[in-house]
Amino acid sequence: MSARKPYRSRSSSKPAGRKSNSQGNYQRHRKPTTNNAISFEALADLRQRWLTANEDTPQPLDRWLKHVHQDKTQTQQQRWLLNSAMIQASRFQQLAQALEDQFFQDEMIDWQQWDNQWSQKKLNAINDESFWYWIGLHCGGQWLKSRHDLSKTNLRDTSYRERLYAALREEALEQPLSPLWLLWHGIRPQWLPLLKQRAQQSGWDDKQLQRFIRKQNDFPPLWLRTAVDADLSALEQSLQQQGIDAQLKHINGDTMLAAYGGKAVQTAEEYQQGQFEIQDLASQQIAAAVAAKPGDKVWDACAGAGGKSLAIASRLAGKGSVTATDLHSFKLDELKRRAKRAQIQNIRSFSWDGSDALRLPAEIKKQQGFDWVLIDAPCTSAGTWRRNPDARWRFNGNDTQRQVELQQQILQHACKAVRPGGQLVYATCSWQLAENEQQIEHFLQQHPEFELLEQCMLGAPDDDADCMFYARLQRRIQP
Repeated sequence: MSARKPYRSRSSSKPAGRKSNSQGNYQRHRKPTTNNAISFEALADLRQRWLTANEDTPQPLDRWLKHVHQDKTQTQQQRWLLNSAMIQASRFQQLAQALEDQFFQDEMIDWQQWDNQWSQKKLNAINDESFWYWIGLHCGGQWLKSRHDLSKTNLRDTSYRERLYAALREEALEQPLSPLWLLWHGIRPQWLPLLKQRAQQSGWDDKQLQRFIRKQNDFPPLWLRTAVDADLSALEQSLQQQGIDAQLKHINGDTMLAAYGGKAVQTAEEYQQGQFEIQDLASQQIAAAVAAKPGDKVWDACAGAGGKSLAIASRLAGKGSVTATDLHSFKLDELKRRAKRAQIQNIRSFSWDGSDALRLPAEIKKQQGFDWVLIDAPCTSAGTWRRNPDARWRFNGNDTQRQVELQQQILQHACKAVRPGGQLVYATCSWQLAENEQQIEHFLQQHPEFELLEQCMLGAPDDDADCMFYARLQRRIQP
């Protein structure tokens, strides 16, 4: 490894110039007013509480943030800024550690080797001043009351830190897909072989792969699912009048509606009246792959909160039925609330843990199974990193193996409920081959009574949405 120094000496008094960087500022921030900006102390306190909360059992950051704010003196804008800062910190926590480690080294670090030895526990060693300095430098840091707020702390050598950052930034952007470039974009270098597998399978060139990686640090919009006969132009105009930045988008010949900011869409009159649901574009496309028609019997085996169940049931026009099951009954309670708001009555739900075949309802048994079975399988959620940046740090080989085994178990039992001539749709919110194409290949080897009709990736990098996969299979009619 070269021993060259990637920055000027600490004695240099003139900082290296910083270029404007569209690849460095990863999230558009609202410009805070003086009264609404937040203090360094608030950032430090929030980070420490997050580290403590995750010592034993990691939990989703978005869920934790909903319950953590207890300071009643904070304005809504200040809470938004704190949440925004924590999301950026979650995306680039490994990079902050890398920059801090390089700060104390004279020789250039071998970033591949460094990543192989890194773990989240090492984040406890970096102090709050240094951590937030690097995060603020990388992401714009418009959360603080002043750009110089950190200078009031014990942080030393800030001018040298800026020179170091500028030099490493230049080197990273000159070497796309290098270990340093990946760190710069919030991706562990050890994940590159898996990402290249996906690129090869999907026919992406290096530029498409780079775009996919860069997208992991941009929030997709909130996609809205409406009734088939809804007047989208009128709904767009109404939402805009209510302070919601709603925009019509044309995706693969379909007109879709998305919200890009403004007031929360849940406050809209139409949402409260059940005229639309919040559902990611890729998720809507998976639900559409279940091309059920009025009168069909559908089983949504891993329904969760029921977004796809609701979408499918709405197309049945009150004829036919959707059976929605999930391991967690509390998720099905949310489905019931959503179905009531949407005035959908042809969904029945109950718990099913996937450990055995489903006991078919009488009318389903009479026709030898369901017309459609949807398995929106538990997975690593690697395709949701844009919305849930903390999920990437729970991504590892052991978790992948657990998910793959669970997926195989669910497939093994759920496929028995597909009638001859019926169809099975398998889906995940992951880009990993092991959970997707390789899983389908393994299933078909075990179940020659099924044939593959189609399989594809959805969402990023081509569409501004989560990254998901689905495969559609049909059970052969035996002569």
